[in-house]
Amino acid sequence: MEKYTKWVSSSKASLWRTVGLFFILMGPGIITSNVDNDAGGITTYSLAGAEYGLKLVWWLIPIMIALIVIQEMGARMGVVTGKGLSDLIREKFGAKITFYLMIGMFLTNMGNVISEFAGIAAGMEVFGVDKFVSVPVSGFLVWWMVVKGTYKSVEKAFLVACVFYISYIITGIIVKPDWSSVFEQFLKPNLSFETGEMTMVIGLVGTTIAPWMQFYLQASIVEKGIKVQDYKFARFDVVMGSVVVHIVAFFIILVCAETLFKNGVRIETAKDAALSLAPLAGKYCTFLFAFGLVNASLFAASILPLSTTYLICEGLGWEAGIDKKFMEAPQFYLIYSIMIFLGMVIILYPDIPLIPIMYFSQVINGMVLPVVLIFMLMLVNDRKLMGKHVNGPIFNAIAWVTSLVMIGLTLLLLFWSL
Repeated sequence: MEKYTKWVSSSKASLWRTVGLFFILMGPGIITSNVDNDAGGITTYSLAGAEYGLKLVWWLIPIMIALIVIQEMGARMGVVTGKGLSDLIREKFGAKITFYLMIGMFLTNMGNVISEFAGIAAGMEVFGVDKFVSVPVSGFLVWWMVVKGTYKSVEKAFLVACVFYISYIITGIIVKPDWSSVFEQFLKPNLSFETGEMTMVIGLVGTTIAPWMQFYLQASIVEKGIKVQDYKFARFDVVMGSVVVHIVAFFIILVCAETLFKNGVRIETAKDAALSLAPLAGKYCTFLFAFGLVNASLFAASILPLSTTYLICEGLGWEAGIDKKFMEAPQFYLIYSIMIFLGMVIILYPDIPLIPIMYFSQVINGMVLPVVLIFMLMLVNDRKLMGKHVNGPIFNAIAWVTSLVMIGLTLLLLFWSL
C-alpha cells in the first residue's frame, strides 16, 4: 500500500510538472495560428457566411488538417536545427534565391500590414473613434511593445490577445443558431465547383495558410529555445493553435450566416458585417464583433512586421530577436519600425487605393506560398539536416498531398484573376 501511495504521489507530481512545462513552452504555435484571424481573415470568413450561409463550414476541417501538417513541419525544423526557415533556405539553396524570396515576402507583408491598420481604423470607427486618432496611437503602442519589451513580455501580450478572440464565440451564442442544422452541414458536406464558390474556398485556404506564418513560427521557436526533448509540447502547442483558430473562424461564419445570410444582407468588409448585426442581433453583437476586429488587427499588425523582419535578418545573416538590444540588432529594429511607420502613414493618406494594394499583396502571397512549401518539404526530408526527425512515409504523403493541393488552388486563383 505504501508503494502504491508513493507511485500515485509521484504520478501526480509528474503530471503537474508536465502541465507546468507545457505552459512554459506554449506560445509560438497558438500565437502564429491565431494571428491568421486578422482583418483579412475576418473579412473573408464574414463574406463566406454572408454569401453562402453554412454551406462552406465543412471546408474548415480539411483546411485545419493542412494547417496542422505544415505548421508541425516548421516547428520541428526549428527545434531540431535551432535555425529559422530563412536561414536554412539561404544555407541550402543560396543567397540569390533567398533574396528574391525576401522581396516577395516584404511586398506581400507590407500590403498585409496596411490592411491590418485599415482593420484597426474600421473597427474603432464603430466606437466613434476617428482613424487619425486610432491608427497613430495603436501603431505607437505596437512599436513600443516590441522595441522596448523582451521576448517573454511580448509573448505574454500576444497570448492575452489570443484570449479576446472569445468575443466571436460569445457573439455566436448570442445569435442563437439552430445547432442541429449547423452539425448537419458538417455531416453532409455539399461540394460545388461553381466559380464564385470555389473562389471563396480558395480565399478560405489562402487566409488560413500564409507564407509569413512559417517564418514567424520557426523563428519564435528558435528564440524561445525549445529543445528536442521538449518537442512534444511544441507539437501540442501547434495542434492546439490550429484547432482554436478554426473554432473562431467557424463562429465568425456562423454569426454572419445566421444573421446576414438569412436576411439577404450584402457586405464587402468586416466593418459592414459588424454594423449590419445591430438591427438583426442587437448592438452588443455589433460591439463584440468590432472589438474582435480591432483586437485581431492590432495583434496581426504586431506579428506581420516581426515575421518579415526575422525573414530578412536571417536571410542576410544579421542579428535578430526581441531579446536583443537596439545596438545588438539595429537592422532588426529598423526594419520593424519602417514597416509600422509605412503602414500607419499609407492608411492615413487620403484617397489611397487600398483595394488594389490589398489585392496585389494577396496575388504575391499566392505566388510565394507554393515556393515556401516546396522549400520546407525539401528541408524537412534532408537527413543531413534533420537526422532521424525527417518526415515518415505516411506523414510525408500527407504533407506532399497538402502542398500539391495548395499549389493547385493557388494556380487556380491566379488563373481566375487574369
